[in-house]
Amino acid sequence: MFSYATILDINLHHCLSITTYDEPKTYHRAIKSKDWIQAMRNELPALEQNNTWTSMTLPSDKKAIGCKWVYKLKYNSDGTIEIHTARLVAKEYTQTEGLDYYDTFAPVMKLTTVRLLLALASSQGWLLEQLDVNNAILHGHLEEEV
Repeated sequence: MFSYATILDINLHHCLSITTYDEPKTYHRAIKSKDWIQAMRNELPALEQNNTWTSMTLPSDKKAIGCKWVYKLKYNSDGTIEIHTARLVAKEYTQTEGLDYYDTFAPVMKLTTVRLLLALASSQGWLLEQLDVNNAILHGHLEEEV
């Protein structure tokens, strides 16, 4: 059984540990750390295994969309770093609606839905588990030219 002071100390330690770690904003900053380099090395084979792209010659009437790395830390419940994640993403802000794309869709669950499911699981005594799917976004299929 934890005392109130112990719980406060644990929470304070967790908050402070999260704020002391830094996620790089640029590639040049990330390559100074072996952890971020390894995260990028893990991402590239995953993109290739999922057949994320096909290499081809860009038609003369098309403009290439650039890409950039996005870096995120995932934490354990005690505030320690679980994993460094690096994602190679398109610079969608360079696209023009109606020219480069027509609509966007991103499935998002509302917080009220999560609360409802948690309340239902609690009242029914259901077992809850959490799942993280690596590269989940890559499992979709596009029919459009990108």
